[in-house]
Amino acid sequence: MAGQGAIAVAELDREDSRGWMVRLWVLSGMMVMITGGCGTVPDRPSPFESTMMSASSGNMSGPVSDGDPLPAGGAALPDQELDHDEYEDPFARLDGTTAGEADDPWEPFNTVMFEFNRKVDQYALKPVAQAYNVVLPDAVQVGIDNFFHHVRFVPRFMNNLFQAKAKGAGIEMGRFLINSTLGIGGFFDPAKCWWDLSTPDEDTGQTLAVYGVKPGPYLVLPFLPPLTLRDGIGYVADLALDPINWLVFPIIEVNHIPSIVAHKNRATSSIAQFGTRVGMITNDRSLNLETFQGVEEATLDLYAAVRNAYLQKRARAIRE
Repeated sequence: MAGQGAIAVAELDREDSRGWMVRLWVLSGMMVMITGGCGTVPDRPSPFESTMMSASSGNMSGPVSDGDPLPAGGAALPDQELDHDEYEDPFARLDGTTAGEADDPWEPFNTVMFEFNRKVDQYALKPVAQAYNVVLPDAVQVGIDNFFHHVRFVPRFMNNLFQAKAKGAGIEMGRFLINSTLGIGGFFDPAKCWWDLSTPDEDTGQTLAVYGVKPGPYLVLPFLPPLTLRDGIGYVADLALDPINWLVFPIIEVNHIPSIVAHKNRATSSIAQFGTRVGMITNDRSLNLETFQGVEEATLDLYAAVRNAYLQKRARAIRE
């Protein structure tokens, strides 16, 4: 009996040692990813950064194509002849508008909504993000940002397929598999850090543009980033493409497909969706607290600057 007890103790010791080795391996991998750059702020543009930083760049005359040879200050590049045919705005060919036009017939409504969103940011979102930033280290915030980007894989993957971008779809799939495993559920991004796997984010708004759908009027809605009518339709379509919205916290009911939260528990699902959205926006704002310092003071017409920056960003995204 004593011999059997000793053997059992030895087995437990070995199992405990293996457990500690697994924990040490996981911890070592996490430290390598953090020190290797996987814990730094990602270089993909956030909803705040992609509009506000462009708004403060000094170019507020209107949406400018990515092929425009003029830098932000407006001076021509040295020793470069300007061929207006060569640098014709590709967005004009896609949407029937020129680079200097902004289709904004709803400007009075949009301006009111823009000011409302500014006040929400000034008096609610920014103070909460500042407190959030004090509590959570930057590395944790970056991990959360990576996770939110990771779980939105399906709409990006599907829109690469819709646009016949086989390479982009393959990269998205590779990133998802690598980051789901080596990236510990997407909190780290070894696909980018170690293998330099990255591709522009695709969405349904871009897919519609590729198939010739015009952008329609510019639109600002409460609690949402800037949109065009086309991008608003695409935003709703991306929600439908995201399986989290019908497998985890269902806002879309699909017959015979189970979900973690029952369809009948609409209140629970709505609260979870709202909480997740607030957490994502707060985390994003916290990562960009210093990005927008002085933007409002340096910009004469912030509404027009943000609008034009958004249209410019979308033109670039479509060309990519």
